[in-house]
Amino acid sequence: MEEILELLKSGQYLKLRQFITNLNVADIAAYMEEMEREDLLKLFRILPKSMAADVFSYLEIETEQYIITSLSDRDAANIIDNLMADDATDLLEEMPANVVKRLLAHASADTRRDINHLLRYPEDSAGSIMTVEYVDLKENLTVQQAIEKIRKVGVDSETINICYVLDKSRRLLGTVALRYLLLSPPDAVIGDIMHENVISLHTLMDQEEVARQFKKYDFTSMPVTDNEERLVGIITVDDVVDILEEETTEDIEKMAAIVPSDKPYMKTGVIESWKKRIPWLLLLMISATFTGRIIASFEDALSRYVVLTAFIPMLMDTGGNAGGQASAIIIRGLSLDEIEFKDWFSVVWKEIRTAVLCGLTLAVCNFIKIMLVEQVGLQVALVVCITLFMAVIVAKIVGSTLPMLAKKIGMDPAVMASPFITTIVDAISLLIYFRIATLALGI
Repeated sequence: MEEILELLKSGQYLKLRQFITNLNVADIAAYMEEMEREDLLKLFRILPKSMAADVFSYLEIETEQYIITSLSDRDAANIIDNLMADDATDLLEEMPANVVKRLLAHASADTRRDINHLLRYPEDSAGSIMTVEYVDLKENLTVQQAIEKIRKVGVDSETINICYVLDKSRRLLGTVALRYLLLSPPDAVIGDIMHENVISLHTLMDQEEVARQFKKYDFTSMPVTDNEERLVGIITVDDVVDILEEETTEDIEKMAAIVPSDKPYMKTGVIESWKKRIPWLLLLMISATFTGRIIASFEDALSRYVVLTAFIPMLMDTGGNAGGQASAIIIRGLSLDEIEFKDWFSVVWKEIRTAVLCGLTLAVCNFIKIMLVEQVGLQVALVVCITLFMAVIVAKIVGSTLPMLAKKIGMDPAVMASPFITTIVDAISLLIYFRIATLALGI
């Protein structure tokens, strides 16, 4: 980084060009992200044309937008033409409409066709993230002819490791790996050596399901077909890595009661952060009103046994934590397809047994602590510990049930995470606490 900046500031552009040619394109992009905007643009202009598009595809979307809007229409269109269609589509989706119109006007006809093709599909579907740059073969070609075609078109393809065999209507017949082509006799026919049992994705498949399919079959690329089983694109494992990061980030934000954002933390403004966080905070604050009403309704009982007040935070926190543990495990299991709604009884039964063990352990330890440290009456200690035991059981049941119900009705299970469950469990724990106290202490 220091050497690049030194060469850039001293104006040794030819030496800098030779130096960066030997670097990895991902590393160059990482260095550019750390530069000042003016230096970043200079370095990008110095890049050889053969590297510029590759480096560009590794940059953050905001940096890509800055570079594209700073280049001439011809240079910008050249970058768009040399990007993979899915990368170009992702970029243009984030650009203002007038800029997109200008860029597409100067882009090649093939690029416009590919981008418009991808823009037809719903966001976060397989069709929206696929690329249309792949190698397709006819089943009557010989191995030698197939290799010759790969030499001609492979440089512009996302991958050549897997080639796709199509009929005249572009229906997917099979696949053939490059290594089989290299190991087969030159006069062997593609139709005889291709793998016919092809596993494909549908254009409208959700990207989360796409990631699951990659995990299940351990592929590096998968074909995407339409309703008529015609090949329209492919998805590669690098796209799946991006999907996993995006989906995981979204789930974490929902579990923390934050409206999901597609921007990195450091690039999200204060006002935007406020807008993302305040809706759930307001909802949870209003829902917590029920907790206050419960406490207020037992005000007379608390005035007679003031010591009961001291244990309210502990009971609420423990119940919330227990529910949060259960919900986190269930939400993760649902996202990985390890748990389905039909498993509801098994899940709840398991959580009840776990809750009994956890509740007993906590109740016994808490009873010893209260008697030795708090030095309150035996009756109060029993009330607190019985409540603690029951609160843990209720929390585990609520924490495991709500995410599964959310998934069943089509909601994201991550919404039913710790903050929401904690509010519910707090109210139930207080009701149990005061009801037991009323019965046991006669208040």
